[in-house]
Amino acid sequence: MNISILRLDSNPITTATSPATATANHRSGILGCYNGTNSCRLNQLQQRKKNPSIIVCSTTKPLASVVDRHGVSESGLSRIESLSQVSGVLGCQWGDEGKGKLVDILAKHFDIVARCQGGANAGHTIYNSEGKKFALHLVPSGILNEETVCVIGNGVVVHLPGLFKEIDGLESNGVSCQGRILVSDRAHLLFDFHQEIDGLREAELAKSFIGTTKRGIGPCYSSKVIRNGIRVSDLRHMDTFPQKLDRLLSDAAARFPGFKYGPDMLREEVERYKKFAERLEPFITDTVHFMNDAISQKKKILVEGGQATMLDIDFGTYPFVTSSSPSAGGICTGLGIAPRVVGDLVGVVKAYTTRVGSGPFPTEIMGKGGDLLRFAGQEFGTTTGRPRRCGWLDIVALRYCCQINGFASLNLTKLDVLSDLSEIQLGVTYRHPDGSILNSFPSDLRLLEQLKVEYEVLHGWQSDISSIRKYSDLPKSAREYVERIEELVGVPIHYIGIGPGRDALIYK
Repeated sequence: MNISILRLDSNPITTATSPATATANHRSGILGCYNGTNSCRLNQLQQRKKNPSIIVCSTTKPLASVVDRHGVSESGLSRIESLSQVSGVLGCQWGDEGKGKLVDILAKHFDIVARCQGGANAGHTIYNSEGKKFALHLVPSGILNEETVCVIGNGVVVHLPGLFKEIDGLESNGVSCQGRILVSDRAHLLFDFHQEIDGLREAELAKSFIGTTKRGIGPCYSSKVIRNGIRVSDLRHMDTFPQKLDRLLSDAAARFPGFKYGPDMLREEVERYKKFAERLEPFITDTVHFMNDAISQKKKILVEGGQATMLDIDFGTYPFVTSSSPSAGGICTGLGIAPRVVGDLVGVVKAYTTRVGSGPFPTEIMGKGGDLLRFAGQEFGTTTGRPRRCGWLDIVALRYCCQINGFASLNLTKLDVLSDLSEIQLGVTYRHPDGSILNSFPSDLRLLEQLKVEYEVLHGWQSDISSIRKYSDLPKSAREYVERIEELVGVPIHYIGIGPGRDALIYK
């Protein structure tokens, strides 16, 4: 990778390529849930408004008291409440941008938080009001807000052992999940064998391996696309379930000699899934009906994206991508809602760039510099624990993501991680080997390896910003960095993360 650096001022700056060390008002009711027969059952959340332990915020109560209780400034509250009825939070890079935190903060202002794609390969780390850490993979990040209903949509692939483990972990930590998690009857089931053949597939690819999480996501979507997958609704018909599972397992055994399948495996899996089916039944919902009914009832819905646009099966760095559509289009196909109802989309982007696994990374910092940024930002995967590759913020890729998704605003996360740096670089232009400018992010992997990145260099602020809560109180250099990103991308930054906690957010 060739690098060209542009300096934005005449002052000398050293070490050009190495980083230094590093309220919602109480809602008046929630929708009933719809089971497979479309009969309506009363959601337990409706009963909570009758519980005297729940604080109801009166409209006559001063706004300041709401601000104090939830830790959101008046301007922040106004910003959040201006979001459209159906809003979304999507990743702008290669995942791991910190989407879960923003979803967790916004969730208290929404009735429903929904996942629309991906599976347990989405690792979202969030913290509750006491600072306790939760690592979520399938359950939407709105689960920590007790008035929020969480929907796992039809576009998600669901690994039931993992889902139940996650639910048990939440319950053991005092987070009630009963009646609050709805699983689409159209969602496809991800089995343990999908994970096994994910590893076999990676081994086959040898040096060209994708670098997946080996959570079986790709193989499960493959089963879905070739039309021999098994859906959640199939758990209601255990008379035909064994035949469907046999066909699925036999197909895997025929394709992968390393996968050993026999009658004992089928018998054990069927018995196992009979128990899973019984436990899952209260969660199973016709979520297409549920979501559209919610929209007609003017309920507020927040869509939580997994992964990110640069991992999109169509728009990402193919084939080093995920197996679903983490961009805006996946919202409609993964939830069964119309494009016209989707409103404000917030793109989440780190103040620098990271990537897990193989694939192109034009602004990657190699060697010690990348290591220092990795440890400063604690860049290790939530799902796998793998160290993330680190680099400067890639404006070309970010602008490309903004074009595809039509973001109304951005959430710039982990700005505090850059606080020790004497200088910060922005990758602003891609050039062909002959020096001509590329107009957009290219699809050609060979070109991505050969292109030359042109950088702008800005002064760092070299001070702790983690306790700052007002944008105007940020150091001048930090504000210049934020505003330069806005200028280059053409999308306003409304939220700025300066730490992992819920309150560590600046509303701009």
